[in-house]
Amino acid sequence: RFFCPAMDNSNTSGSGGFKGGLGNIFGGSAPEYSNTELAGVPLTGMSPLSPYLNVDPRYLVQDTDEFILPTGANKTRGRFELAFFTIGGCCMTGAAFGTLNGLRMGLKETRDMTWSKPRNVQILNMVTRQGASWANTLGSVALLYSIFGVAIEKARGAEDDINTVAAGTLTGMLFKSTSGLKGVARGGLVGLAMSGAYALYNNWDHLTGSSSSSRLY
Repeated sequence: RFFCPAMDNSNTSGSGGFKGGLGNIFGGSAPEYSNTELAGVPLTGMSPLSPYLNVDPRYLVQDTDEFILPTGANKTRGRFELAFFTIGGCCMTGAAFGTLNGLRMGLKETRDMTWSKPRNVQILNMVTRQGASWANTLGSVALLYSIFGVAIEKARGAEDDINTVAAGTLTGMLFKSTSGLKGVARGGLVGLAMSGAYALYNNWDHLTGSSSSSRLY
C-alpha cells in the first residue's frame, strides 16, 4: 500500500492538504501567503499595461513626430507641392459651378419647349459648354497664382503672407491684361482683395490672440 502524507493529514482542508502533499512529494513545501502580505509587495519595473512586460511605460510616450524627414525637407508642404492640389481643386470647383450654371441657363432658354429629345440635347450642350468654360477659367487663374507664388518664394527665399498677397495681385493684373489699363487695375484690386482676405483668414487666430493679450497688459 502506497502511503501519501497529504491523504493522512486530517488537520488541513482538502485543497490545502493536497497542495501540501504535492509539495512534500517533490521535495519542498509551497508557502502560503495572505492577501494582506501580498498587497505590500512592490512591483518594481513592472508595466501597468501588462504584468508580463518588464518595460517602463514612460518610454512608450512619443514627444516627437513619428516620422523621419529627408535632409533639408520641411514639415509643411511648399507652394510647389500645393500647386497641384490648388489647380486641380479649382478645375473641379469650376466644373461643378459651370454645370449648375449651364443647367440653369438651359432650363431657362428652353422653358417654352416641351420635354423632348431636342430640348434634352440643348440643355446637355449648355451644361457641357458652361462646365468646360468655368473649369478652364478657374484652372487658368490657379495656374497663374501658383506660378507667381513659387517664383516669388524662390526670389525672396521666404514663405509668408507677402507672397500670397503679391501672387494674388499679379494674377489678377495678368488675367485682365487684355482689357486695358482699367481692366488691369480692376483685376489687380480684385486679386489684392481676395488674397488679402485669405491671408487675414489664415492669421485670424493669431491676430485675435495678440489683441486679447494686448488688452490684458
